[in-house]
Amino acid sequence: MDIRDAIAAERRDLADLLDGLSPEQWDAPSLCTGWRVRDVAAHMSLGFRYRLPALAAELLKARGSLHRMTDRCARKDAAALSPVQLAAALRDNADHPWTPPVGGFEAALGHDVVHGLDISVPLGLDRRVPEDRIRVLLAGITPKSLKFFGADTDGVALHADDLDWSFGTGTPLHGTAQDLLLVAFGRKLPAGRLRGAPRDRFAAA
Repeated sequence: MDIRDAIAAERRDLADLLDGLSPEQWDAPSLCTGWRVRDVAAHMSLGFRYRLPALAAELLKARGSLHRMTDRCARKDAAALSPVQLAAALRDNADHPWTPPVGGFEAALGHDVVHGLDISVPLGLDRRVPEDRIRVLLAGITPKSLKFFGADTDGVALHADDLDWSFGTGTPLHGTAQDLLLVAFGRKLPAGRLRGAPRDRFAAA
C-alpha cells in the first residue's frame, strides 16, 4: 500500500461522509471531549488552511499551548465555515503533504482515520475503514504511542475480532480492530462496542 494514496483516499471518503450529514449531526457530540462533529471537521483541515506564520500567531495567542491553540482554532473555524466548506477542505486537499508535528505520513493517516471515527462512531454510522489503512496504524502502536495519546491499557490485552491482531498482556479486551485502535488513541467508546471484563474502563460516560 502506498501511504500517500491511502491518506488521499481516506480524506475523500471522509469528505463524502461529511457531505451526507444532517444539520443535527453536525452539531452532535464527537468522541473528542468537548468537541462537536463540526469542531472535529474543522480541526482536521487546520494544517491545510493555515500557513506557518498564522499558526505561529495562533500559538502565541494560546501562550504556547498547542492544545489551547488547536481547541481555539477548531471552535473558531467551525463557527466561521459552513458544512460544505469543511467537507471541501478535506476533499480539495486530499493530496496535501501535511503531517502532524510528531510523526510522518503514518501519523497523518492516523490523524485522519481516528478523527473520522471520532465523528462516525458516536453518530452510529456503520463506516468500516479499509483494512489496509487500519493495519498500518495497528502496526504503529507501541507503549510510547499509548502514553502519548493517554491510553491506559496497563494489564489489558487488546484482541481484534475481525483481524488476526492483538497487543499487550493481561485481561482480554475484545472489539473490532478500528474500535481497539480508538482505545489505543485514548478514546472512550459508546457502550456495547467492546467485550471483556475491562470494557467499562474504556466506555464513554
